[in-house]
Formats: sequence, C-alpha cells, structure tokens
Amino acid sequence: MADTPTKVIVDCSTGITEVLPLTAAEIADLETARLAAEDQRVAAEAEAAARAEARAELLDRLGITEEEVQLLLG
Repeated sequence: MADTPTKVIVDCSTGITEVLPLTAAEIADLETARLAAEDQRVAAEAEAAARAEARAELLDRLGITEEEVQLLLG
C-alpha cells in the first residue's frame, strides 16, 4: 500500500515544523500538473525529432553532410 503524499509547513516565526497529509484536491492538482508536464515533454521531443528529420532531409537534398554545414557556418 502506497503512503499518502505529505507536505511540510514551517512557521518561521516559531520554528515549528508540521508534516501534513495532502488533501484529495492537492493530490489531484499534483497529478494534473504532472500530466501537463509530461504532455509538454512529449511535445518538445516530437518537435525536436521533426526538426532533426527536416534538417536531415534538407542536407540530403543539398547533398552535403553535417560536417560540411559546420565548415560553411563556422
């Protein structure tokens, strides 16, 4: 059985620290944020892959290698 996620609350004026379980709403918010971050990661990876594929296709059409591009731009 998994442990309930917790949060730590520190009262800086008194130095008292409390460890409290997260509410169902807080857990739902965390899951929503996790899913959004995963969606962003997947989209960024897909965009990077598409850019790399487009670059490779362009280099192939031009008949030059990545090294030759670096020499031209360097």
